[in-house]
Amino acid sequence: MANKSLLITGIHGFVGTQLTPLLKSGYTIYGLDIVNKKNKAIVETIHWDSLERVPRCDIVLHLAGKAHLIPKTADEEKVFYDVNLGLTKKLCEGLEKTGLPKSFIFISTVAVYGLESGEDISEDFPLNGTTPYALSKIQAEAFLTEWCHRNNVILTILRPSLIAGPNPPGNLGAMIKGIKTGKYLSIGGGKARKSVLMVQDIARLIPLVADRGGIYNVCDSNHPGFRELERLICRQLNKSGVISIPLFLAKIVAKTGDFLGKYAPFNSVKLSKMTNSLTFSNEKAKKELDWQPMDVIENFKININPSELLPN
Repeated sequence: MANKSLLITGIHGFVGTQLTPLLKSGYTIYGLDIVNKKNKAIVETIHWDSLERVPRCDIVLHLAGKAHLIPKTADEEKVFYDVNLGLTKKLCEGLEKTGLPKSFIFISTVAVYGLESGEDISEDFPLNGTTPYALSKIQAEAFLTEWCHRNNVILTILRPSLIAGPNPPGNLGAMIKGIKTGKYLSIGGGKARKSVLMVQDIARLIPLVADRGGIYNVCDSNHPGFRELERLICRQLNKSGVISIPLFLAKIVAKTGDFLGKYAPFNSVKLSKMTNSLTFSNEKAKKELDWQPMDVIENFKININPSELLPN
C-alpha cells in the first residue's frame, strides 16, 4: 500500500527538522515554509506565498507558529496573531482551493491554560491564557474547530509542554546556554517540576491521532525537576555542576530586575517560573491513544544529528 501523503508546515523549524527523518519511511512528505532547504526526506518545500502549488495531502501537520519571544511593542504582539492565527487561516483558504485533507493536526501549546503553577492540569481546564502567544493559539484552535467541522476534516489539537530535542530553542535552550557559559543559577534546590515532551513523540503520535482526532495534552509522565535537568545537562557538557543560590537571595535579585524594567535579564516573572511547579496530565492521551511517552531524562540529548533520532 502506498504511503500516505503528509504536508508539514514550518518544516524547517526546530520541530519539523527533527521529525522528517522519523517520518520519511511512513509518509510521502511535502513541506511548507518561508525558506527552502535541501532535505532528502521531503518531496518539495512550497513557500507560503505559493499555496496554489500545495498538493492535496492526506494529513496536514501544522507546526508553523510564532513562539519563544516576549513582545515588547504592539508591533511585536501583532506578529503572534499574524502568524499563529493569520497563517492558519491562509493555509485553510489554500487547502479549500487545492484539496481538503482527511486529517488536520494542529500543534498548539499548554500556554493556552494561562497558568504559572499547578499540577496535573487536564484538557478540561479553562483556556485562560492572556499573552499574545496564548491568545493567538486559542483563537487558532477555535477557528480550526469550526473550519474542520464545516469541511468534514478530522481535527486533532495537540497541546505540548516544553519540547526537548537536539539544540532546543526557548527556555530549555536558554538553560543549556546558561550552564555552558557559567551564567546559570540554580534556585531553591531546583525542586520545581516541569512537564517536558521529547520531540520524537510528536512523530509517534501522528499515526495514533490522524484517523481519530481530539484534544490532547502531550508531555512526559515523570515531569522532571530543575535539578534533574541541570544534572543531565551538566553531564553532557562535562560540567561539574551549577552555582546554586538560596531563594531569599534570588528574590532580591528579581526585585532589582523588576525595578530595571522589561530589559532586565532576571525578574520576578522568571523567578516564579523557576521555583513553581507546572505539570500537565497526559492521562487522556495515554488512555485513548494507547500511547506511552518517552522518558525525558533517559532520552534527551543536547547536541546530536537528527538522523540519530531514528530507532535502531
